[in-house]
Amino acid sequence: MNVFDPYQLGSLKLMNRVVMAPMTRNRAGKNGVANELMTEYYRQRASAGLIVTESSPISEEGIGYPYTPCIYNETQMHGWKNVVDAVHDQGGKIVIQLQHCGRISHPSLQKDNMPPLSPSEIKPSGSAVTYEGLQDFVSPKEMTKAEIKKAISQFGSAAKLAKDAGFDGIEVHGANGYLIDQFLRDGTNLRTDKYGGSVEKRMRFLNEVLDSVFLTWRPQQVGIRLTPENTFNSMFDSHPQKHFEYFVEQLNAKNIAYLHVLEGDMLTQEKLVDYHKLRVMFNGTYIANNGYSLNSANTSLREKHADLIAFGTPFIANPDLVHRFKHDIPLNEADHATFYGGGEKGYIDYSFSQINGGSE
Repeated sequence: MNVFDPYQLGSLKLMNRVVMAPMTRNRAGKNGVANELMTEYYRQRASAGLIVTESSPISEEGIGYPYTPCIYNETQMHGWKNVVDAVHDQGGKIVIQLQHCGRISHPSLQKDNMPPLSPSEIKPSGSAVTYEGLQDFVSPKEMTKAEIKKAISQFGSAAKLAKDAGFDGIEVHGANGYLIDQFLRDGTNLRTDKYGGSVEKRMRFLNEVLDSVFLTWRPQQVGIRLTPENTFNSMFDSHPQKHFEYFVEQLNAKNIAYLHVLEGDMLTQEKLVDYHKLRVMFNGTYIANNGYSLNSANTSLREKHADLIAFGTPFIANPDLVHRFKHDIPLNEADHATFYGGGEKGYIDYSFSQINGGSE
């Protein structure tokens, strides 16, 4: 078994086991509409077995960064439809990652300059990225039950727009310190109502989000991304192994298509959680992510640690990553200075290998 083998993911026949990980690139219009530049970017990378798009905010309140593609109105849906059609024309499969940034935002990015929302009023350390540059994070507003219900409904509405855009499925973003993750982890959820306190109550928000998207999508068309021990965005949990074992076990009852896990801390690469145990506990497809090489990916597949492997940075610089892997062609180096924002440079101008037809 290796990354080049096909894989059946629910009703989707993937041509290989290489997943393009979700990566924010900040190239959308200020109106949150996916544009022609983004369409070309994803089209170039359609040889991945599965593309997971960059996170797409599901509401105005969910926005946390400038120039991110959103999915809460018809215009934004049509922008994403162009992306989907381009990937499908190349024979690829693509799902959209639905996102609410929660407290990882700034009033200048919010409607009427309101503070961002979060399960609890805990200010993250560091700075928000805004249209005016870096600005200190502010204390978020603790969500009322009405605001929680509204956010859940917004996930459902965005899921419907994703269906209209023609996506092959959706991935719920429950990772990296954003809103769902803020509810899951006890370092950011200090609530004492039915959405906080015990591990069961902290999962209620995620469960209700899933129920909301299931109104449009079958469970086997829905995945979720989790990051049990990632400290990015000032995140902390007192017992990540115990708590995420519970979350994963409960997700089995939802019969979702896949669990996409960033294994370890993306900032330090440290791994304290037993991810193999999480993989064994989960009944569906397990996608592993975080620093995998071709060799370590194949080893993971052979040892049944994972079913699919997600690659991030290598896909930025290598639109033909699968082809390069298959033919042992050296990889392009990614230009970190062009990761976020800008135009074509460092986005759609990376070369294809000569054996694959040269630059496009």
